[in-house]
Amino acid sequence: MSTRKSQINGIRPEILSTTINDNMSSDERFQNLVLRPVIKFQNDLLIEVFRNYIAKHKSVFYDLSLEKRILYIENAIHKDMKFRNSMKGMVIGVFSVEEYLIYIENSSALNKRMMNLVKERLLSQIQLFEKPELLTAV
Repeated sequence: MSTRKSQINGIRPEILSTTINDNMSSDERFQNLVLRPVIKFQNDLLIEVFRNYIAKHKSVFYDLSLEKRILYIENAIHKDMKFRNSMKGMVIGVFSVEEYLIYIENSSALNKRMMNLVKERLLSQIQLFEKPELLTAV
């Protein structure tokens, strides 16, 4: 019978560019071995959640310049606590129990790393957040 840990590890993408060495901190090691693969795995969900966030906030995002859109994403991730906690939950929910036990040892620093990775992932795909086209009847 497979365990939750093996199932979780089985669904995560492998990130070949990840380097692990003896000189890195435990937080950096956790970031590279756990956070990056989990956030990459959750990418499509994170994109849809942010699209919903835009819609729930009256779609003002679509009227902003690129610079202001970047600030909008940064503020949503870092200042909107409800949204931030929701995003954290989507990442933490794909931890194994062992990873969660490591996470809670230093959750404050790891949350910072986690939210920065989520922010960078959304910013790197900002072109996906264009105004949805209206469907026209033929």
